[in-house]
Amino acid sequence: MSHHLDTPLASQTGQLYIDDLYVFHGEGNTVFIMDVNSNVNGLHSEPGFHPEARYEFKVHFDGADFEALTYRVSFGEADSGGRQALQLHALTGDQAREDSADGELVLEGRTGEAASGGGTRIWAGRIGDSFYIDLSLLTIVNGAVANGTAPDLSEWRPENAKNSFADTHVDSIVLEVSHQHPQLRPGARTSVWCATKLATDAGGWRQINRFGHPMMWPIFWPNDTDFSDPANTRHPSEDFNATGQYIGEQVAAVVAASGTSDDPQGYGQTVARRLFPDVMPYLVGTPATYGFAAFNGRTLADNAPEAMLSLVTNTAVPSGLKPSVSEHLRGSNFPYVLPA
Repeated sequence: MSHHLDTPLASQTGQLYIDDLYVFHGEGNTVFIMDVNSNVNGLHSEPGFHPEARYEFKVHFDGADFEALTYRVSFGEADSGGRQALQLHALTGDQAREDSADGELVLEGRTGEAASGGGTRIWAGRIGDSFYIDLSLLTIVNGAVANGTAPDLSEWRPENAKNSFADTHVDSIVLEVSHQHPQLRPGARTSVWCATKLATDAGGWRQINRFGHPMMWPIFWPNDTDFSDPANTRHPSEDFNATGQYIGEQVAAVVAASGTSDDPQGYGQTVARRLFPDVMPYLVGTPATYGFAAFNGRTLADNAPEAMLSLVTNTAVPSGLKPSVSEHLRGSNFPYVLPA
């Protein structure tokens, strides 16, 4: 699940670990962005994208348990200049969840260059990371969730917050799909997640990492530094039955200790049902926002950490940072990110 390479394992294979997922309304289209391979921990395993991996955007419609549209991106070996060939395939219907299905080749291109055709456009490459949070705040909430205590914010000074991700980089895949698409038309009720998969010696594919809501792993599994929890390898449809009670109880303990709800258990289960299945809801064609009012897609500017930390604790947790802190790393036109 969501991660920024804070662990030894992730720093070794950063190409396979997803840092962020964004879904928002462009100009007559829907934009999907997947970031991987952060260097926030001062390490950088390998540049670019893994040539034996698949990077997939998964789209469910009308609350369905399973995806009915998958966009699969794959990359070749890097040339002497570090550029990689890429291919974009689309898989629909039952094929959308079948690793053995080839799908339809939509676009071919190279990293660092835009490729377009048939109402679809793609760009992939190294960018400045627009994600922002002061990790010392996350540490406070981590401790509360792990210990079932109220977060001690007495020493937290939002006015002194510093962006721990300033001057860091990620590798990004930006996909833009026209509203003329037969499934992604305005008004379509979608749920989106993404995954990385690696080829196995037996000829199949193994899911390595996935992402729906931001901040899930850092909040609920911060001590799982070897990614042994099965949350990353299962399908979102299994989430609530597998982990709903556990997450609900963690949230309930924090809320009970904080005194922010008369029904901590009920609140905890409500949060678990909001976060699971771990997919990002988005109504195609509408303004995206990931905040207190609603989860409807996510823009590059959204203060998702503040929204998530406040949801888990059932109280306002001011991050001290505004979208302007990374404004210089966002663009208003395709590819919406700024190449490093």
